[in-house]
Amino acid sequence: MHTYRIAAIPGDGIGKEVVPAALEVLDAVAALHGGIAFRYDAFPWSCDYYLAHGKMMPDDGLRTLRDYDAIFLGAVGDPARVPDHVSLWGLLIAIRREFEQAINLRPAKLFRGLESPLRRPNDFDFVVVRENSEGEYSEIGGRIHKGADELAVQSAIFTRRGTEQAIRYAFELAGKRRGRVTSATKSNGIVHSMPFWDQVFREVGAEHPDIAASSAHVDALAAFLVTKPETFDVIVGSNLFGDILTDIGAAIMGGIGIAPAANLNVNGKYPSMFEPVHGSAPEIAGLGIANPIGQIWTAKLMLDHLGHQDMGAHLLQVVEDVTEAGLKTRDLGGSAPTLEVSREIVRRLQR
Repeated sequence: MHTYRIAAIPGDGIGKEVVPAALEVLDAVAALHGGIAFRYDAFPWSCDYYLAHGKMMPDDGLRTLRDYDAIFLGAVGDPARVPDHVSLWGLLIAIRREFEQAINLRPAKLFRGLESPLRRPNDFDFVVVRENSEGEYSEIGGRIHKGADELAVQSAIFTRRGTEQAIRYAFELAGKRRGRVTSATKSNGIVHSMPFWDQVFREVGAEHPDIAASSAHVDALAAFLVTKPETFDVIVGSNLFGDILTDIGAAIMGGIGIAPAANLNVNGKYPSMFEPVHGSAPEIAGLGIANPIGQIWTAKLMLDHLGHQDMGAHLLQVVEDVTEAGLKTRDLGGSAPTLEVSREIVRRLQR
């Protein structure tokens, strides 16, 4: 029996509800398959922690987290009390950057039993590989002057190491899926970084002649995700482009509450972090109606990363069995509370 040590950070808002629900599901699937178990240490780092201590996590927080096998995060943000740039850069982005989580992975697929807002959604199943450490989200820049002469400068940083790592990961992932990679670019308008991105994409593509590779300008690609999402397999994009495209992916699935994400460290030096896309949703926090599927699907990505793809595939199949049976939270057009959905998944696993 191998026991994984997981740092659980429920965070803010509905994170405090969906993380415990997902951990129950994770324990159930581990018990069913056998061979592994999980030990969770919970950390109260959040906007509440910030208001009490003046920081989103302790000064030794990163040192504490680095010895865990994975980090399981719920949500960060309470903009009515703490500015987003303070909460995100003080916790989420600090972990991503310090632990070299250079790949952000976000799948999107049409679940059985869920209704997409698309008129003809067909049967899409794609993954967006997002460069997660640099690009448009660099910290380089600043503001000078006041009044009519005020000036803001924000510099995007694209290194060969970061760009190539994301693109190479996308090609390798496509080799395990349906063998197609689409690059999100904008080289007709961004004249330095995007032609560089395109060059690296061509170079890495030449090393994978068995993978069908193509590029699309990100604005057209956004439209294609609405009009023909079933044509995509793996999409690779910069930090900003990947961020935007994955929210489209979440929306066409039927709701952002089911969308998962993984922040992957690919060099083995630090733990990876797993978090759903839905955010803290403060407007419904504490009501017991949050959708737990995004957090549970995120647990599936964690199982995959830890080498237990069979457990992850089984878990996702059971989640789809539940949605197909019509048990849905309010955001998906149903009326089931959070725990009714998560515990039905547990019940079906145990059965």
